[in-house]
Amino acid sequence: MSERQIVLDTETTGLEPSEGHRIIEIGCVVMEQRRVVDQLHWYLNPERDIDEGAFAVHGISRAFLADKPRFAERAAELLDFLRGHELLIHNADFDVGFLDHELALAGLSERIGGLCTVTDTWAMAKRKHPGQKNSLDALCKRYMVDNSNRELHGALLDAQLLAEVYLALTGGQESLALHADGDHAHPTLPPAVQALVAEAGSGPLPVIEASEVERADHDARLGEIRDKAGHCLWTEAG
Repeated sequence: MSERQIVLDTETTGLEPSEGHRIIEIGCVVMEQRRVVDQLHWYLNPERDIDEGAFAVHGISRAFLADKPRFAERAAELLDFLRGHELLIHNADFDVGFLDHELALAGLSERIGGLCTVTDTWAMAKRKHPGQKNSLDALCKRYMVDNSNRELHGALLDAQLLAEVYLALTGGQESLALHADGDHAHPTLPPAVQALVAEAGSGPLPVIEASEVERADHDARLGEIRDKAGHCLWTEAG
């Protein structure tokens, strides 16, 4: 299996392929060694109407898609693009179900599960954060990934956001590693932290000492804890 990972998302005319709904947008972000190296983005003509609920989510109209290629016209290219790689998909059953449905309609015998390893990032997030919301928006908020442009869903935008979430979800301390080519930016870190990392370069991280006022505030806070609880582990440990 290739070390290449492909973050994939789709938009559709509705929720159920069994009811004749089709894929209208495919977005992919390609990563190698945890860095984005390529992408793929297609709009597709579904040759059918789009449910009102689906349109409210992604804002893609049938009129906009009228001159776009049909899935069958791009199917072979898509299979070549995906074959042998790991797919990262949020709620994978939905997207894989639609992709397999489209492949069947195109008269092709291959299915996604036979082409690729599929990793469901939603299932990963549920295991790491049980009992919490693990939608893409919730994960963006939890990992400080900027999704302010996500007024509507879009396959490529969502794949880009999911790539950042995946790096944060799986990276731990590794996500702070600086790139060998001198690019120190990391999209999942807050701008202030990015600035510190960039300033540090390949040398030691800067040490920022607390001021006298900050130390006094800290000591006062420990005193409040000691008075309320009768003891303070911080000072006892010191």
